[in-house]
Amino acid sequence: MAIWLTERSKIIVQGITGSEGTKHTRRMVASGASVVGGVNPRKAGTVVEAEGASIPVFASVGEAMKETGADTTVVFVPPAFAKDAVVEAVDAQIPLAVVITEGIPVHDTASFFQYAINSGATRIIGPNCPGLISPGKSNAGIIPADITQAGRIGLVSKSGTLTYQMMYELRDIGFSTCVGIGGDPVIGTTHIDCLAAFQADDETQAMVMIGEIGGDAEERAAAYIKDNVTKPVVGYVAGFTAPEGKTMGHAGAIVSGSSGTAAAKQEALEAVGVKVGKTPSETARLMREVMTSR
Repeated sequence: MAIWLTERSKIIVQGITGSEGTKHTRRMVASGASVVGGVNPRKAGTVVEAEGASIPVFASVGEAMKETGADTTVVFVPPAFAKDAVVEAVDAQIPLAVVITEGIPVHDTASFFQYAINSGATRIIGPNCPGLISPGKSNAGIIPADITQAGRIGLVSKSGTLTYQMMYELRDIGFSTCVGIGGDPVIGTTHIDCLAAFQADDETQAMVMIGEIGGDAEERAAAYIKDNVTKPVVGYVAGFTAPEGKTMGHAGAIVSGSSGTAAAKQEALEAVGVKVGKTPSETARLMREVMTSR
């Protein structure tokens, strides 16, 4: 099983003709994902060649969905135009929009996320995220497909690179779905959304949750786990050595006073039974122990 992205998913790419869009479209196709079209109004009617496939470019998301039956879009549109691209996807009522773009103004993200909530039709993952992958089934975004295999662990992470590391360290056990939710102050899909989906997935047996300093998302996830999650959860919080008041990598990863520290997040998670590793490798070891005991 997998959450949100399966072997039946049909993907389009907004910004497919740009350098990043083209490169990662080819990687997605090479990994076995069904990429059925792209969107660029100025290049509608052309095709993008990817791993022997000729992928048609459409003028709009709506047209692409009508012609291909697409249910997922991956957004590689530059920051200045990303809001309009996501709003277009929401207006077309595509079920899943994966926003890879980095550097989108927070006001724009808040606007299109609320727009998506009001529509009730589109789930947003990101922005500033690596996307999601259901190994052996489909891949929507920039996550490497050859570093792990299908398995029984669900992974949700704020960090792209830590997503990759955890996938690799637990490659012999494998994953149902790995979701990179992004580290901006405002994001669409949250830790809690992913935990709920993994809890409901019969074939996901345990979860790894990777967080980082800043905000209170991990504390809220801990409260959710206490009341709603019965499967084992192992956690990691990046930023134990981060200096106060300094942004660390992600725009949302900043400690202000006593709020949002790694220690506070670790304490909240451990209080509800989540084992928290001090390093990514220790976190992988803790998950390995969980899986070998099941």
